[in-house]
Amino acid sequence: MTTLIIARHGNTFGPSDTPTRVGARTDLPLVESGQEQARKIGKYLSENRLIPDAVYTSSLKRTIETADIAIKESGVSNPIYQLDIFNEVDYGPDENKTEDEVIARIGAQAIADWDEKAIVPDGWIVDPDEIIQNWKKFEDQIRAFDDNETVLVVTSNGIARFAPYITSDFEGFSAKHNIKLSTGALAILKYVDDAWVVQDWNLKL
Repeated sequence: MTTLIIARHGNTFGPSDTPTRVGARTDLPLVESGQEQARKIGKYLSENRLIPDAVYTSSLKRTIETADIAIKESGVSNPIYQLDIFNEVDYGPDENKTEDEVIARIGAQAIADWDEKAIVPDGWIVDPDEIIQNWKKFEDQIRAFDDNETVLVVTSNGIARFAPYITSDFEGFSAKHNIKLSTGALAILKYVDDAWVVQDWNLKL
């Protein structure tokens, strides 16, 4: 049984910072609270016997740093493989803008549609079909040998929300869950009886 663990990277803004919508063109490191979130991920993996056999991230600092801290905390020193398919989406004219500025441009309903249904707001440079196909090709790759592998992917909010498409029932999933992963949160999917099953989603540690 293949296990896929998806983690959203840790915090990139501190208490005194003004958060902005950080996408593919903004490469921020973790702040102290984000590093602590990464340690909690590692501790959870260790305590629940979910030590990853393989670790993948995007090419962005925040995902690489989260993975590096987490796997060291879990007690192993696995290599980290960077894949561009896990880079965050490009928010176009809203990149690095505050949420108030984004809402002023596209409206609150557009944000709600993105967070609830993964409908891309006007102006964002996002190809949902490509992201979905990337997830499907990746899951096909990791379960090819059916060798009970545990795989950790550290990515970003905009990419992670499309992962449930590998269950072939995204509509059913999104009717029960908020598709948005919180920073430092986990999703755990298992391949059981020829299908992916979501065991946990938005597991906050």
